[in-house]
Amino acid sequence: MEILYIAWSEFFMDYFKNIKKLGIMGGTFNPIHYAHLLSSNYVLEKYNLDKVVFIPTGEPPHKKDINIASAMHRYNMVKLAIEDNPNFFISDIEINRDETTYTIDTLREIKAICNQDVEIYFITGTDTINQVYSWKQPDAIFDLCKFIVTTRPNYILDEHTESLIKNYKDKIYFCETPMLEISSTNIRKRIEQEKTVTYLLPKRVEEYIYNNNLYNTDFFGKYQNKINKLKENLIEKRFKHSIQVAKEAKRLAIEHNIDKEKAFLAGLIHDCCKCFPLPKIYETSKKYNFKLDDVLQKQPDLAHSFLGYYVAKDVYNIQDEDILNSIKYHTTGRENMSSLEKIIYIADYIEPTRVYFEGVDMARELAYKDLDKAMAYILNSTIEFNSKKGRLIHPLSIEAYNYYKNLGGIK
Repeated sequence: MEILYIAWSEFFMDYFKNIKKLGIMGGTFNPIHYAHLLSSNYVLEKYNLDKVVFIPTGEPPHKKDINIASAMHRYNMVKLAIEDNPNFFISDIEINRDETTYTIDTLREIKAICNQDVEIYFITGTDTINQVYSWKQPDAIFDLCKFIVTTRPNYILDEHTESLIKNYKDKIYFCETPMLEISSTNIRKRIEQEKTVTYLLPKRVEEYIYNNNLYNTDFFGKYQNKINKLKENLIEKRFKHSIQVAKEAKRLAIEHNIDKEKAFLAGLIHDCCKCFPLPKIYETSKKYNFKLDDVLQKQPDLAHSFLGYYVAKDVYNIQDEDILNSIKYHTTGRENMSSLEKIIYIADYIEPTRVYFEGVDMARELAYKDLDKAMAYILNSTIEFNSKKGRLIHPLSIEAYNYYKNLGGIK
């Protein structure tokens, strides 16, 4: 702390001794994006601030359950984002603390370093101002700074904030700023889903994220042995399909807040028996004492999903029943499927390397909005397609369609 204090003192004394109005843009910046930059610059101009200092948090006390990049990475991303703006600068005052970061400690340190006459303006949004009452020593915070709250039309304040406004009416300013519908949460999700984040944040920040592999959980290394084994038992086209289903299942799981690792693994292994020749289907059925029903006897290729349950458990050492059932029912479906079962069924249908067919775009759109509606649509399309081809429809598929058409609104 002593070295940091000296660095800050020298910084302010040598370069910012004439600052009268200082804006503070604090936050996790996980990652920083254009909305942060736009609102900060707008506030700087409107309130005639001399400078705005960006202060990435160290260990934020209110965000312990979020996948947060290291303090070093977040600091570097902010530095890249603001380096062309002479009115913006960055401080490591919080990320260099060993203990949990609190705003009150930062304000006291800045006040001790700066001219005591400096006015400090803490720039924040409505979501954050609604939480200030729960921060450490909120009354002391208002003694040290004022708040500029960037808002959008029809913003909502909770009862705690209304109380703060009554007590500190001269300390809280509301500033309607041009708002961009961008959030760090959405950016992280898009990266994990392998979607573009171009135009959501500065190009240099985007490149930094990809160069340092931030926010993208990679399960390929963890399951390399299973992948190698799978590759030995599938033809190349089927293996590539399995990889794509795993990735699509992970994207869907992230979208619908389902366990993404389980979705990846289920998608990866779902077709582990798909390339079994007919003799091996019968052999495997006998080995696991699985009786082929009337439909499977006439169309034994459908048995691969049911046999996949046993092979995934025995050969690939998967013991999670939800994953196993997702493999088992990924071809026929069934009524009242778990969220993971639905994701694997849908991912198998919509994965991006599938040859284009009529209705796949609608299926993909529904899949990211409502799993039940997607199930109803896909089951309906699949049953119609197979019926036209003269194929038998498994009773489980009929039951699933009747179940999901009511939930999905199909008449």
